[in-house]
Amino acid sequence: MANERQTDLLVASLLNSAGIDATPNGSKILEVQNALKTASKRGTGHKGFPEYVAQVGDFIMVIEDKADRVKQAKYLDANNQNLLMDDTSISNYAENGALHYAQKIVANTHFNKVFAFGCSGTESENLIIRPIFVSPTSYKLLDKIKDFSNFSVDKISSYYTTVVCQEKTADQIELENILAKASSLHEDLHIYGSLSNEQKPIAVSAILLAIENPHFSTEDLTGDQNHTDGQKVYDALESYMEQVEVAPQEKKERVLDEFRFIKTSPKLSQYEERLGKTPIRFFAEYLYSNVSTAFHFNTPEDILGRFYGEFMSYSGGDGQSLGIILTPKHITQLFCDLVNLKPSDVVFDPTCGTGGFLVAAMHNMLNKARTNQQRKDIRRQQLYGIEQNVRMYSIATTNMILRGDGKSNLVCADFLKQDTNDLRQRHFTVGLMNPPYSLAINGETRHLSELHFIKHLLDSLDDGARCAVIVPQSTMVGKTTKDKEIKYYLLEHHTLEGVVTLNPDTFYRVGTNPVIAIFTAHQPQPSNYYSKFINFKDDGYETKPHIGFVPTNRAKERREFLLECWNKNRPAPNDFMVRSTVTAEDEWLHSFYYFNEDIPTDADFEKTMADYLTFEFNMIAHGRGYLFENTNEEKEVTL
Repeated sequence: MANERQTDLLVASLLNSAGIDATPNGSKILEVQNALKTASKRGTGHKGFPEYVAQVGDFIMVIEDKADRVKQAKYLDANNQNLLMDDTSISNYAENGALHYAQKIVANTHFNKVFAFGCSGTESENLIIRPIFVSPTSYKLLDKIKDFSNFSVDKISSYYTTVVCQEKTADQIELENILAKASSLHEDLHIYGSLSNEQKPIAVSAILLAIENPHFSTEDLTGDQNHTDGQKVYDALESYMEQVEVAPQEKKERVLDEFRFIKTSPKLSQYEERLGKTPIRFFAEYLYSNVSTAFHFNTPEDILGRFYGEFMSYSGGDGQSLGIILTPKHITQLFCDLVNLKPSDVVFDPTCGTGGFLVAAMHNMLNKARTNQQRKDIRRQQLYGIEQNVRMYSIATTNMILRGDGKSNLVCADFLKQDTNDLRQRHFTVGLMNPPYSLAINGETRHLSELHFIKHLLDSLDDGARCAVIVPQSTMVGKTTKDKEIKYYLLEHHTLEGVVTLNPDTFYRVGTNPVIAIFTAHQPQPSNYYSKFINFKDDGYETKPHIGFVPTNRAKERREFLLECWNKNRPAPNDFMVRSTVTAEDEWLHSFYYFNEDIPTDADFEKTMADYLTFEFNMIAHGRGYLFENTNEEKEVTL
């Protein structure tokens, strides 16, 4: 039989870790003490003894626990949204008991905001914690949590605001601002500048570079038709690229070629009566006030990439026709942690897009660097990228320049045509990649499969290098003969450390079910090596209409749990993580290796029997009772 004392101690340690001073079997608060005097769970009118009670700010926390996970909760209905509150359920189930105590406290004290917690289990990896918010008029079952970190004195109000009241977080508000500004600018670039959808993000990049030039001012844009405003913007960005020493010259010229239409487009530099200025001055002023000063380029957020994605979506597509799927910020940052990025690493992204992975890697490494020389080396010598699409290459270059990395080693080229032996001379210690998707549509394009990109990247890295890629789930299945050949090759030459299955909505509005696969390069996989397969669909993010994929208050907690399991080998239930040996014939996914280790409960049995009896009754009522009549042959079989 499970030991409830173990659960008590486990809960106490989690409370202590969150800095929460909880009183066992009662409360230090006189009002709460009095409320509990008649709060016996058996309805006798005697004193009640919850496991723990704490006051955090304006909130009361009351906790009831059970050793057996089967005793977590008893529900009134199949929707699991209403708890059964008879004396037996209150006595025998953690959530029911916690709610009972919380309702007594709300009814008999001035505290009208109480969090009740039902906890069950005796081991940290299997412990269930369900918070329930209780007010004078109702209660609300909230998502399960792993610890009490969001209920510390500095976080509990934010949790209440965002999770209970469903108000917007600061990140959500900032994201809404980005989307609104991108939408507005996208429309204006078309109306006043007559720019094509392909030119719009390039125009944004060009103007942002000009704004960074300390010798440039939007006041200089006077509408002079001899030295046009477009020419002035182009001169300013060209001068700024020289100031930050963008090299080599070929790279600078390629980017400048993309920006050249800024000075040659007549409409951008013509006075527009509706604006009272030239369109390019209007755009420059808008970007200065709404982007350059509003969003700081010293953060890992890929602002230009975000704008680029919005422009693409407003123009009737999101780049999917080109296989272009921009990686969200929280994923680029997660990559850095999964490969345990160090300030000494040399990072390579062979399909860098707008530079999201390089931006995240740079900031992660700079934060860990200890000397100015180390920071200088990171910016100039330890970040490498390849991008085939010339427009995205220009945006990536701009992205890095705006972050003080004018000498970033970016190349405009086709990665698959690069010799892996030549690339290995760079001694890349980390590979990060979001390759183009779904390009291998027939035999002639089979070499463009995601698995082929993975193989080419791993072969390009240094011995022992860490590699993380984000690809569609189907990539890890390996449907075709060619795919299986590559999977065999990968195991023969490299090591599959594991695969993390992500939230299906990670790529908002794209419809791709992504996974992250992590490898170690040039170390053949031993036959007895156990790779990790993680189900991270419940990542604490959710889709908000008209906003996109945004974090909830659970996101940080879920991320920390994932990283502890990945980096520190924290034990976890099978429905979250499975370790297994692998073969090329396997589907490298959590769902392939997962087995359900939970023993069915009495409630599961009762529900199954009830469903069966309901089905049998319906069949008999509709004249099909013969389906349940045993023949002699059937009776013999069942003996």
